[in-house]
Order: sequence, then C-alpha cells, then structure tokens
Amino acid sequence: MLEKFEQLMISEPVLRALNDMGFEEPTPIQQEAIPVAMSGQDMIGQAQTGTGKTAAFGIPVLERVDGTNRHVQVVILSPTRELAIQVAEELNKMAQYTDIQALPIYGGQDINRQFRSLRKNPQIIVATPGRLMDHMDRGSIKLDQVKIVVLDEADEMLNMGFVDDINKILQEVPEERQTLLFSATMPKAIQNLAETYLTEPTLIRMKATQLTMDSIEQYYIEVQDRQKFDVLCRLFDIQAPELAIIFARTKRRVDEVTEGLKKRGYMAEGIHGDLSQQKRDSVIRQFREGIIDILVATDVAARGLDISGVSHVYNYDLPQDPESYTHRVGRTGRAGKTGEAFTFVIPREMEHLHAIERLIKRKIARRRAPSLGEVLEGQQRLAIESLVEMTDNAEALAPFRSSAEGLLNDTDSVTLLAAALKLLTKEPDQTPVNITEEKPLRVRKSRREGGRGRDRDRRRSGDRRREGRDGERRDGDRPRRDRRDGDCPRRERRDDERPRRDRKDGDRPRRDDRASRPRSGERKPAHKANFKPYFED
Repeated sequence: MLEKFEQLMISEPVLRALNDMGFEEPTPIQQEAIPVAMSGQDMIGQAQTGTGKTAAFGIPVLERVDGTNRHVQVVILSPTRELAIQVAEELNKMAQYTDIQALPIYGGQDINRQFRSLRKNPQIIVATPGRLMDHMDRGSIKLDQVKIVVLDEADEMLNMGFVDDINKILQEVPEERQTLLFSATMPKAIQNLAETYLTEPTLIRMKATQLTMDSIEQYYIEVQDRQKFDVLCRLFDIQAPELAIIFARTKRRVDEVTEGLKKRGYMAEGIHGDLSQQKRDSVIRQFREGIIDILVATDVAARGLDISGVSHVYNYDLPQDPESYTHRVGRTGRAGKTGEAFTFVIPREMEHLHAIERLIKRKIARRRAPSLGEVLEGQQRLAIESLVEMTDNAEALAPFRSSAEGLLNDTDSVTLLAAALKLLTKEPDQTPVNITEEKPLRVRKSRREGGRGRDRDRRRSGDRRREGRDGERRDGDRPRRDRRDGDCPRRERRDDERPRRDRKDGDRPRRDDRASRPRSGERKPAHKANFKPYFED
C-alpha cells in the first residue's frame, strides 16, 4: 500500500506511522519535495494548504534528525497558534515509533508550562515567531545546534508583520543549515527573504490553486448585506452540510453571526483572535468531534485550521485580499473528496469578485438566493431521506411494527406517510436577528505598492486640507488670538508662528530617518535588482 513512499527511501519506523495514519500514496508536493529535502538542499515549495505539505517537510525532517541528540535540531516557524499545534501533532504522529519529539511553542499558553515541556529536550520546535523570540531572550531555547529551519506559510507570516522577528531568529541559527520555505504565493517580499537566507534553493512549484479548486463547486450569490444572514440560514436548511465553516471579515461579525445561528437553533461556535487559547482549543475540538457542525471564523483560522470532512464553506464576507479566497475555500474538497463553496457578494463588491476570478483563473457560477418555498422543499426532501434510511434498520423498527399495523387498519398508508413527513419536516426558523452592517471593500489595483502610495497621498492631502481649515479657524477666531498674542498685527502673528511650524517640521525627519533606513528584509541590496533564475516563470 505504501510502495510509492518506500520508493522515496523513507525509514521503516516512519513508514509504519504513515500506514497507521492512513497514508496511501504521496501527493504531488510530497513526491517532489521529499527527495530534495532529504538530500539536504535548500528548497522553496510553492503550495497551498491542503496539498499535504506538512508531510512534505515533516518526513524529511524526521529522517534527518538524530534521535539520540537531545538538543533542538529543527525549528519550524508558523504564522498562527492553531497551525503550530497541528503541525506538531502531525509530526509526533509520524514520529511515534522513533525517539523524536516535536513541541509546539506559541503565545497564549502559560509560559511556565512550556518551560516544563522544554526540560524534556524535544528535538523539534514548532513555534510562532513572537513566542520563540521570548524563549530565546530568556535563554530557555538555544538554537546553536539547529541544522534545519522550516518557514511554513511564509507569505502569511510576512503579511502578519513577522519579517523582523524572522530575520532575528534566522540570524541566531548557524549558517551551516538547511532552510525549507513553503508559501502559497510568491510576492517580492518572499523572494527577498529567499535571496537573503537560502543558498541555491530548488524551487518546487505546484499549481495548487487549480488543483485545489477542481474538486470544489464554487458559487456566488449577489445579495444586500442586511439579507445575508437569512440567505445563509436558508442554504443551511436546504443543504444540511455535514461540517461547515463560515468566514467573516471582522471579529464583531463572527460574534454576531454565531449568536444569531444559536438563536435559530443551529449548533455553531465562533473563533477569532480575541478568544483565549483555551476557548479556541475547545471550539476546534468540538468541531473536529462533530459536537458542533458549524464554525464561524475570521481569516486567522483560514490559515491555521486543518480539519478533514468539511463539506461546505460559506464566505459571509469577501476576504480583504483575493489570495485569501483560495485559503478559505481550500478548507473543503480535501483528500479526494468534493466540496461546495458559496460566497455572498454585495453589488458594490462585484469588481472584487472579478479580481478573485482572475486569480483562480476560472469563473465562479452565479446562484440566486433561495426562496422560502425552496427551503420547505429542501426540508421535505431531508425528511424523506431520513424515513427511507430508517427503513433499513429493522431492529430499531421492531418495537413499532404492531402499532404501525394497527394504524394501517384505520388509516390508509398515503395519509400516514404524509402525516409522518409533516411532523419530520422542519419549518424555517425566522427568529429576528440583527447583524451590524460592514463597509464594502475597496478594490485596490496594487496591493503592495499602488495602494500604499494612494493611502499616503490621501493622508498628505488630508493633512493639507486640515491645516488649511485650521488656518481659517485661527484667522476667524481673532478675539481669542488677540487675547493670547496681544495687539500684534496680523502679519506679525503669522511670522511669529512660522518658527513653531519649523520646529514641528524639524521633528519629522525622525520618521523619514526610519523610512530611509534599510528594512531588515533588505539587507542585501544587490538582490533587489538581480533575482536568480528560480523565480522566473
């Protein structure tokens, strides 16, 4: 069953673990990445979540770690706590027949608990950058014997502002090391990072967007923001998803949608960055175990969650960045299964939807919002399916057969079935729910440069307008100025004020100095003009 994994020269203990975990054959990224990583070369893997990249770097890491050496030999950096936990769990499953241990290190967990775990001398640390730096400063984690560094979801770490932390961590690791970088996208910041810290890396590029999207039916529904919640509930009543994730743009909206769903009787919980780690872990565990079947989340969860069996994804709001759409939708349609994704789009955000279509290189089919009549039909269909399914369970029906035969003596079978369907068919719950409306997205032609430039221009022009308005108020407020400045002529007052403006302007170069200093991710200016061939399409 694991012949193709055996061909990759994987050791017997790891093969046993892979068999226990249900692996059958390597995914495309695993097939290409494992031999390169096991050879000790630096590598860049461009692949999305859901393509099996944890095993793509996890298996080579386990093969190259010395189980008898109880020092930290591998550091894996992750953008979120959830992802760090899941990667560590996966590695420990793959290492269950070895002496190798992986430990997740992340913020939000009691640091004293982490101190106790570190005393067991794990060889692999899976960490968020901030908490790892905290341990480095305290001396509780030493990186002097690290021989492999993995940057997982590197683009997301940079988007979250971890570039300085990553630079500091990599400067503390021995130069003689292997560096593996995995990223769903390859923006210029990632290229700069690779040029700075990787040595002649091999680029393995999976067309993951298309591969992931092929197994997912994608639809959008054009709807006003105030109507989204009712449309969402109607979709639930028609589709009855096994496990569903709803993505919302803000923490407030996650809370409001979660509470609204609970009011209408759905088993739902929400997750976002303001929740305690204990609460987040509890919600994720309930979702994994099927205690709840609807999870409402911000985009933080889009990059951190790795839960099998998600049948539906609902984008309650369009994501801020088109790239995030692929990560959201990639929560479903995994491991050869199919999935469905529905995106709510308000009319003013249609251009943003077109940007997503350009990114994924396919059209997203339009669907109209379901009517109440369609909801009733859907609920009746579910009731029929439940009845038919129950007919196969003769043992469960045995205690009711005599009662059923008695009913048939008095009432015809069609009437009895109609009554049963009536009782089983769920009426749509229309309990009033108020969801605060959010501002529509603004489409930005250039995420990296154009948008920032326009924002700066707006701020500058806004400052000039405010200065102008302030000047008008000062001129018009002569009695107050006269009391403050005395009986000086107007022109003299204006001249007196100039040094103060000069002094304010004199303070500004501090900001300019910061901007003019080279950022930590640009320590090798020559790379800015000369990218190596492995970044060329």
